[in-house]
Amino acid sequence: MKNYLKHYFFFILCGIWSLMSFSAQAQEMPWVHGVLQVSANHRYLQHTDGTPFFWLGDTGWLLPERLNRDEAAYYLKHCAEAGFNVVQVQTVNGVPAMNCYGQSSHPFGYDFNRLAELEGIYGYWDHMDYIIDTAADNGIYIGMVCIWGGLVKGGLMDVEQAKAYGTFLANRYKDRPNIIWIIGGDIRGNVKPEVWEALATTIKSIDRNHLMTFHPFGRTLSTTWFNKAAWLDFNMFQSGHRRYGQSRADEENLLPAGTEEDNWRYVELSHSMQPLRPVIDGEPSYEAIPQGLHDPSQGFWQAEDVRRYAYWSVFAGAFGHTYGHNSIMQFLKPGVLPAYGATKLWYEALQDDGFNQMKHLKRLMLAFPYMERVPDQSVLDGPNGERYERLIATRGKNYLMVYTYTGAPIRVKLDKISGRTKKAWWYSPRTGELTFIDEVTGVVAEFVPEGRRMAGNDHVLIVTDSDLAFKL
Repeated sequence: MKNYLKHYFFFILCGIWSLMSFSAQAQEMPWVHGVLQVSANHRYLQHTDGTPFFWLGDTGWLLPERLNRDEAAYYLKHCAEAGFNVVQVQTVNGVPAMNCYGQSSHPFGYDFNRLAELEGIYGYWDHMDYIIDTAADNGIYIGMVCIWGGLVKGGLMDVEQAKAYGTFLANRYKDRPNIIWIIGGDIRGNVKPEVWEALATTIKSIDRNHLMTFHPFGRTLSTTWFNKAAWLDFNMFQSGHRRYGQSRADEENLLPAGTEEDNWRYVELSHSMQPLRPVIDGEPSYEAIPQGLHDPSQGFWQAEDVRRYAYWSVFAGAFGHTYGHNSIMQFLKPGVLPAYGATKLWYEALQDDGFNQMKHLKRLMLAFPYMERVPDQSVLDGPNGERYERLIATRGKNYLMVYTYTGAPIRVKLDKISGRTKKAWWYSPRTGELTFIDEVTGVVAEFVPEGRRMAGNDHVLIVTDSDLAFKL
């Protein structure tokens, strides 16, 4: 009875939240600054008026299929409050896919011209419209993985069907302000490449206002196959869920065994290729998912792990980051069979530490001159460190930042930024708290974080020209 009442009151709350979602939003919608585009230096995203866009995404993969309208409104509102501005979804995870109302994504196969016969409240695509529009009400972009890769690999969409599907999607959503197209879906780009090309080029021929990328298989990078494709605007990699040493000999991975958790390597690799394009980790290890993905006995990734993936990739030069949670990505709720050892219900997982700590990274990145920022390991006076001891440095002209996952001492070359006198702070990825250290001079300075040296005692060192004013 207790559990029944708990879930009953949750769904009542969802209904109230759904009504509230239609009220006027106090926040400024991001697209008032224009559509998203690649920055002039080809490293970041911005709006047409030059306003920087830091992508902070959540993997809400099964949102269109698992959640009803009240639940979707509740989820999206919480995403916005936690600082997320992108939610990545599987537009369809089957051919056909079925939503929670029992509506089919493909009632007439790939003949989408007949959808008007079934349009109306709670139809599959009508429900998808609602999700996109509710996301827009909350200032959130929907990263639409058009069709999951395994479906194409299994022969459930060929080239002609891809053209029909792409035409339907582009015409339906080209005028929505909050769409980002994601081709692929957990698949290598050399699997049915003709289908991906047909889908991508069809959408782009109709919709030139929205950016497009490719979501690849674990431990691979879209740069490998599509970096020169005319339809690709930015690259994406999936650093995946493996722990150090968990690679199998029969796997074809982009990076060698022993580097499984080093997601910063994908950023460096992508930036070494021409043409230079922005890059992002679109699927790192999820909070509360098994290390290695399939075996819960291996232990689960925690909040400190998802923070490390986020700061490592962004400080290495990524233009943003996508977070994931095991229970949220599958929207585990009563009556749903759990996958990957998940036990927590999705709406309970919204309270987890990792989900609510990602906003501190976005706030930090946007507090400093954005477009001039570059990764620069030469800032460090001494070794970079290996594995969990890895220090990641980034800087602008008059500021530098270094991330340590273990609380390791940090020695920096102060002459890498402007100013005869510098000021130094610690910033907490856990709380967002900023603590002033001291005013420093000289060429090299060492800083030692508080606390025991161990995994999860992570800090960001900030050093600025004393004349630089910033607000966190």
